[in-house]
Amino acid sequence: MSTPLRVTVWGENVHEKTHPLVAGIYPHGMHEAIADGLRTDPAVTVRTATLDHPEHGLTEAVLAETDVLTWWGHAAHGAVKERIVDRVQARVLEGMGLIILHSGHFSKIFRRLLGTTCSLTWREAGEKERLWVCNPAHPIAQGIDRYFEIPHEEMYGEPFGIPTPEEIVFLSWFQGGEVFRSGCTWKRGNGKIFYFRPGHESYPTYHQPEVKRVLLNAVHWARPEGGRWVDACPNVPWDKAAEKITPQGETLHRPGEAGFR
Repeated sequence: MSTPLRVTVWGENVHEKTHPLVAGIYPHGMHEAIADGLRTDPAVTVRTATLDHPEHGLTEAVLAETDVLTWWGHAAHGAVKERIVDRVQARVLEGMGLIILHSGHFSKIFRRLLGTTCSLTWREAGEKERLWVCNPAHPIAQGIDRYFEIPHEEMYGEPFGIPTPEEIVFLSWFQGGEVFRSGCTWKRGNGKIFYFRPGHESYPTYHQPEVKRVLLNAVHWARPEGGRWVDACPNVPWDKAAEKITPQGETLHRPGEAGFR
């Protein structure tokens, strides 16, 4: 029997406690709605964590037991502690998958890993969004037709201040005419990253079957592939080189010196 895929679903859980509209759509929190969609797969085990938990629910122990982390944030990006961001970044470099959702484009962890502003244009008018599949063969797009539509969503538009994606899985068109790179992938260290745009809190997006399908596909795609991430710059003495060499000239570093620290 294969080892279950361990997923941690992280959410701010702020709007759900302060806005009756959001609470009505997601009475148990957006994080639980996302988690419920993943729990339909018996090969996936899911835990949830929120901003108000100790250490935001992302302790070293939790992250050590997480293969893929999903992240939804919007109103409280600044409240996320830097040491938790450091911790998540380290795990992504080691191989943990990261799925960033909707307004998570402005989260500390996403902007740090991508190294850009991740800015965009936006409008909240409850307009239709059509997500086109750019690569039908991509694992994240499996089970999705040529496109699917979300009846009411917040618009995100280009330009989107991100590094060129390694892959664009979905491209959105909005009723107002804007387009947006809505499903993008990157790799940082040993970890895979997927950004998926839909998911404004005032619409029932995470109850939609196509969105659930994409998220389930995404966590499977982002699972660790093994391998060791080396976070050091060790000195290799000349007499330990794979081939025989004779040192030439004066050297600045003593044999065995760590350097670069």
